[in-house]
Amino acid sequence: MRVVSWNVNGIRAVMKKEFPQSLAQLKPNILCLQETKAQDEQVLEALANISGYEIYTNSAVKKGYSGTAILTQTMPLNVYTDIGIDEHDQEGRVINAEFQDFFLINVYTPNSGSELKRLGYRQKWDAAFLVFLKELEKNKPVVVCGDLNVAHTEIDLARPKENYNKAAGYMQEEIDGFENLMSAGFIDSFRHVCPKKIKYSWWSYRAGARARNVGWRIDYCLTSGKLRSNIKHADILDGVMGSDHCPVLMELDISAE
Repeated sequence: MRVVSWNVNGIRAVMKKEFPQSLAQLKPNILCLQETKAQDEQVLEALANISGYEIYTNSAVKKGYSGTAILTQTMPLNVYTDIGIDEHDQEGRVINAEFQDFFLINVYTPNSGSELKRLGYRQKWDAAFLVFLKELEKNKPVVVCGDLNVAHTEIDLARPKENYNKAAGYMQEEIDGFENLMSAGFIDSFRHVCPKKIKYSWWSYRAGARARNVGWRIDYCLTSGKLRSNIKHADILDGVMGSDHCPVLMELDISAE
């Protein structure tokens, strides 16, 4: 099973670029999109010419903000949106697709903000999201894909010293939230396959950051510990353009059928 996750920074914008061609090259069985920046009907309209996939969306109450979508070649048993807590369910950040042997969670984790105004809220989100995942895990293994808006360790961003405890995405509170996922048994598929490899999944639009590869690894595919041996490949597809993020890939020896 080939899973691709991509923060597209606006589904309507990326469709005007090379998204259809990229999708044809990526050949995912399941594609998780974040930051669609559109309402459900607008996402479906933008993807109307994409064939071969069932499409599920979750949009924010605020128009043009946040939002997630899942494209899957196999129809899920069930699809749920959000995590069941009203405070956290206003921004279209989670879609849960249940398959025979696992849950697939597409998530767009809240950003703490340029002035860290949402850092406190982000900590509440991280705690609630982990509880949500562990409840699901009581029934079957969980796969989590998405923009988690945190660089885990120093090798996950180009300038760790300059950003540590100063910039959203590399605050200790956010790192602790990710560490809690790891402590709860979740596997970072890219680090499982490539323990020391330096690759980034997001670059600022400022100062030619992508051309200079001054980036951050903040997009992930995680699995429950039970699926550790099922991880066959993982990569960051930094040559795919169209957004300030690039897609991340995980291949699992498991079927969605």
